[in-house]
Amino acid sequence: MVSRLISDRRREPAPLPSDPTAARENVRAARHRRRMEARRRRYLIAGLMAGAGLLAALGLTRQLFFAGPDSDGKPNPAARQEAPMLAAPSQPASPPPEAGAAKGDGTFSYATTDGPVAGANGGLKKYRVAVENGAGLTADAFAAAVEKTYADPRGWTAGGDLRLQRVKGEGAADFTVFLATPVTSEAMCATVGLHTDGYSSCRIAGKVIINLARWNTAVPDYGAPVADYQTYVVNHETGHELGRGHEACPAAGKPAPVMMQQTYGLKGCRANSWPYVDGQLFTGPKVP
Repeated sequence: MVSRLISDRRREPAPLPSDPTAARENVRAARHRRRMEARRRRYLIAGLMAGAGLLAALGLTRQLFFAGPDSDGKPNPAARQEAPMLAAPSQPASPPPEAGAAKGDGTFSYATTDGPVAGANGGLKKYRVAVENGAGLTADAFAAAVEKTYADPRGWTAGGDLRLQRVKGEGAADFTVFLATPVTSEAMCATVGLHTDGYSSCRIAGKVIINLARWNTAVPDYGAPVADYQTYVVNHETGHELGRGHEACPAAGKPAPVMMQQTYGLKGCRANSWPYVDGQLFTGPKVP
């Protein structure tokens, strides 16, 4: 194979001259050509092997450091790997008006008040809430919905090992919940290699990023009201912030685990917005 890369033609040996000196020079020249061709083959093989090694290294780096949406985008050296990115469902050329603005101005307004502590026991994590300017929703209104989700007894604080509290403005916090237009959310997620096609939400370290169009319209065939999807997407991306990975549908007809990528289909499960079901943390098989 390598020799064909250099030449596909076989040379017929040329007849040697009758003069001994000229014949000797021809033999030396032929030997020199063979040595040069052998050297070129060695260089070519070394170059091919080096290129293959580089491609393998790049693939390993991407596998270790990037995760898929609805996803956890925190660099993840061997601790846990998320499922690869799923393809966004087909979308209409012109999103419905209720989906909201496709693009805002890229800046954010923050909730103006502090909130109560959700949960009775456990370590306290503080969070901020921000809405992109031009999204058509105030930060305080979005903050109220997030706060209601976190305060519910079926939420992440139900395990008794976590408390959550909203802080106003851009005060010191452990993470921020953003509501961003599709264009801006895609750009934010892409900073760590997550490409959402402007469709899904994501999480990157310290940032829970909710896609405005999904917030306003949910997803086709979700099988539950938009308000239930809103609760699901906040709990799902917050679950990533709390260190949880993706899970699969445990069995047809069962509730979908909140860490299942319900945005991309329920796979036989029923829509479910909450991490705790009937007082117990409800999980499914881990997605490798």
